[in-house]
Amino acid sequence: MSDHTAALTLAQALAQALLARGWRLATAESCTGGLISATCTDLSGSSAWFDRGFVTYSNEAKQDSLGVPAELIQAHGAVSEPVARAMVQGALRHALADVAVAVTGVAGPSGGSPDKPVGTVWLAWGRRDGDVHAERHWFPGDRSQVRQATVEQALRGLLQLLTQADQAPGGAGG
Repeated sequence: MSDHTAALTLAQALAQALLARGWRLATAESCTGGLISATCTDLSGSSAWFDRGFVTYSNEAKQDSLGVPAELIQAHGAVSEPVARAMVQGALRHALADVAVAVTGVAGPSGGSPDKPVGTVWLAWGRRDGDVHAERHWFPGDRSQVRQATVEQALRGLLQLLTQADQAPGGAGG
C-alpha cells in the first residue's frame, strides 16, 4: 500500500466518524503545506465534514490567520508544543469546526538544529468543547517522507480524539 493510499484509508475512516457525529474538521498546517487538507478533500463528499484548512507556513501567517501570539513564537520557536497548541486553538476559533488538528515541524532537508533536528514535528488536536492534546514526533526520511508521515499521524490522532469523545461522559455529543 502506498503512503498516499494509507493516508486516504485513514481519511475515509475519519470521514465516517465525523459524519456519524455531524461534526466538521479544520486543519492548521505549517510543514505539510496543506497536504492534510488535500488528503481529506481527495474524498468525494468531503464538504459534508471538512470545513477549512489554514496553511500558515510563515510565522506571520500563524499570527495573522490563527492569532498565535508573536511572543509565543519568539519564546519557544515555531516548532514547539505551545505554538502547535495555539495553532489548533486558533483554527477552532476561526472555523466552523468541532475538531481541529495543527502541525508544525522541520521537514528538511535544511532548517534543523540540535534541539529540533530534521524530522521533528509537533502535532496538536483539539475539540471545540474539550482539551488540546499535543505530541512531538520524529519522522525519519526525506522531506516527502516526513510530510507524508505527519499527514498520517495527524489523521490517526483525529480518529483517536473522536474515539475518546465517545468514551467521555455524555458520549459523542460532548
